Amino acid sequence: HCIPQQDIATTLALQHYAPISLSKMGRVALLNRTDTKYVLSLATLQRIMPQLTEVYAALVVQGKRASHYRTLYFDSADFALYYRHHSGMLNRYKVRAREYVDSHLAFLEVKHKTNKGRTIKSRMQTPELTDEIGAETAAFLHNTLPFDPAQLEPKLWVAYDRITLVSELRQERVTIDLNLTFSWADETISLPQLVIVEVKQDGFSSQSEMIRRLRQNQVRPLGFSKYCLGVSLLYPAIKHNNFKSKLRLVQKLAQGQPHAYCH
Repeated sequence: HCIPQQDIATTLALQHYAPISLSKMGRVALLNRTDTKYVLSLATLQRIMPQLTEVYAALVVQGKRASHYRTLYFDSADFALYYRHHSGMLNRYKVRAREYVDSHLAFLEVKHKTNKGRTIKSRMQTPELTDEIGAETAAFLHNTLPFDPAQLEPKLWVAYDRITLVSELRQERVTIDLNLTFSWADETISLPQLVIVEVKQDGFSSQSEMIRRLRQNQVRPLGFSKYCLGVSLLYPAIKHNNFKSKLRLVQKLAQGQPHAYCH
């Protein structure tokens, strides 16, 4: 079962982390950065979290140490952005509308993974989560995306709870996504035992305490996007054979219950 939002802090020892506010996060905005992604089980995360309380602070927003996110991904009718990922192209883009549910903020975002392995994020604030590309959002996309925004349509909803840790020692931010739920049309798949950890740094450093702990627990980096995972799970007709080994790992980590639904 997924962890109710109010229980996440105690389950993961978050109350033992020094708090950091959103206004202090500017120093680790890292909009141009290297990302290292890990996929692990909730049980492994529960082992690691109490060991990092001295070296990271936890973001607190409106008294909460876990924030709820809703994201809507856009792609072309033929899934051009997804297929760039699937074929391993180095210049890749994701377009998503994201709502930070607890703070009532919404953005349209473009995430560009460059052929140099950098991640560049551009975003514009929107009054609410946008589920269509209008004139204003199209103008923003024209400047940030080498594709015609008119081709984009909504493809996938992803919801999750996110914990954000900020290193006390280096230019580094860690996001921990749990209680992942993917949905489209009338189908929903939840993976309550799966956790995605992303270490965001100015330049990759294996000195990261989170990376060291993950390595000690036999967790290796795994480039895998939530968008590609959701498309693979909810659009069986879309080709995903290049993700087969990653999907097998996900199903193993989800303890053989990838369809366990959680409210």
